[in-house]
Amino acid sequence: MSHLLSVVIPCYNEESGIEALLARLDALVSSLSDQLKIEVIIVDDHSTDRTFPLLRQFVRDRNYLKVLRLSRNSGSHIAIIAGMSHCQGEAAVFLAADLQDPPELITELVDQWKKGFDVVWAVRAKREGVSSRSLLFSKLYYWLINKYTDVYFPPSGADFALLDRKVVDGLVQSAGSKPSLGALIMWLGFHQTEIPYVKEARKFGKSKWTLRKKLNAFADAFVGFSYFPMRFMIGLGFFAALAGFLYALVIILLRLTIGHQIQGWSSLMIVVLILGGLQMLMLGVLGEYLWRNLEESRRRPLFLIEATALSEK
Repeated sequence: MSHLLSVVIPCYNEESGIEALLARLDALVSSLSDQLKIEVIIVDDHSTDRTFPLLRQFVRDRNYLKVLRLSRNSGSHIAIIAGMSHCQGEAAVFLAADLQDPPELITELVDQWKKGFDVVWAVRAKREGVSSRSLLFSKLYYWLINKYTDVYFPPSGADFALLDRKVVDGLVQSAGSKPSLGALIMWLGFHQTEIPYVKEARKFGKSKWTLRKKLNAFADAFVGFSYFPMRFMIGLGFFAALAGFLYALVIILLRLTIGHQIQGWSSLMIVVLILGGLQMLMLGVLGEYLWRNLEESRRRPLFLIEATALSEK
């Protein structure tokens, strides 16, 4: 009996590459037809170009394909979770729509899953078409995540994985209002493994992964899975108070022993500004934690489906 495998692909403004993506998926489904039944769920993250009309056109003669369109742009992580919540497979793969993650690698992921692994990560052994600055910041991101949070990532990063059904169910149940997909999957545990691959250069369109989105993703992962910022604030506050106490002691001793009185408006203002800046920084960190608690307490739906498209076969 053939297993049913779900493939979830988020996309946003990918009209230039949709046809090439579907051609690769057609070939994959055909090559695996004697081993697996495959359903592909493409989640349109409320694109502003012709992505959804094109998908609605192409889905008509592809009985393996289903298209969902979200009611608002929510980011690729939420789009993937939306697809996972609608998939029916015994396992599910998520990958990008820009063909930087080769769909053909799915066969290797499935082989590892059949050996008993619940999560199979495709780990980036090499990244083509990426600047050295981006690689440096990527390595810094994963170093900070591994050093100061409760989860572990491959140092070179991973954006492409296969999840067993029980992991899919756990992921959907645990998503929360600000999900950090990779960190959440790592936190879920289960039996995980890795296979290396080359992340290809983007062939169509341009990256939507802006600096702002990268910083937001880092904040979501760090605040969601680490107590380090809070503990760092406690340590910083302790050393600032200790420094103030020691400075006050020095002033008192100088006054009592040699009658010297330290003066200086400039030095006083420097101390006030530094302490004021540290306090504002600490309040900002606390605000990040409190804001996420507020988002959770509102219990708003993580996503809403605006439209769907199915095969007419």
